[in-house]
Amino acid sequence: MSDAIYDDVTRVEAMKRERVEMTVDIYESADSVRDHDFTTKTNTLQPLQGTGRDSVGIRIYKAAVICLVLLCVLLLTAVVLLFVHIDTNNTKYTEKTNQLLTTITNLTEENNVLIYKLSIFDERIYCNSFYYMSNETKNWNDSRRDCKKRGADLIIINNKEENDFVMKITNKTAFWIGLTDIEEEDTWKWVDGSELTSGFWASGQDVEEPKGGKDENCAVTYLTHNPELTGWHDVKCETAYQWICEKSILPFIQP
Repeated sequence: MSDAIYDDVTRVEAMKRERVEMTVDIYESADSVRDHDFTTKTNTLQPLQGTGRDSVGIRIYKAAVICLVLLCVLLLTAVVLLFVHIDTNNTKYTEKTNQLLTTITNLTEENNVLIYKLSIFDERIYCNSFYYMSNETKNWNDSRRDCKKRGADLIIINNKEENDFVMKITNKTAFWIGLTDIEEEDTWKWVDGSELTSGFWASGQDVEEPKGGKDENCAVTYLTHNPELTGWHDVKCETAYQWICEKSILPFIQP
């Protein structure tokens, strides 16, 4: 029995020791919780400090942003320059177009003038000359004045071919030509001042032209009342006849 009592006492003491150890563990745990530094926990909620790799990434990002901004500026500059270039070219094209239109207008005006001049010369052309044959009659001086108003002068016959041409277009009708000896008797000169060396005076039937002396100082192609005498006649300058004007065609065809 005494052994049983002893065993019970031993168990009770063991239980007490276990209770004491548990109490000590609890207090130590409590002290441990009370003394714990919550700064570490708090710090976990703070932003992480940048590492070396993070700094490099930030610098690359900033560089990329700067490059993008510069690229946008360059692109904007290029667009502005392009618009300026286009505007300048448009201005040049407009100026060239206006110059072309002016040239066309001038050519049209010159063409109209040429058509007009061709019309007043009755569209008769031989070699390098226009010819205008009047439908009315005037004396030699008035006939020449009319030619000059047209930018021409009385006809100058230079060779046989031209004389044959005149004979054909006048059809044996008297027309004034640009030949006179009014300045000096028997010295026949053309209206350009050149002296006649050989002409196509009428001859035959005891007639030898020129024969009028001081009274007949201007020349015509025929005498209508004496058509069988083919060739020039000297007549009085005050008589009224038709006339032929001549103008060189060269100014109209040379550049």
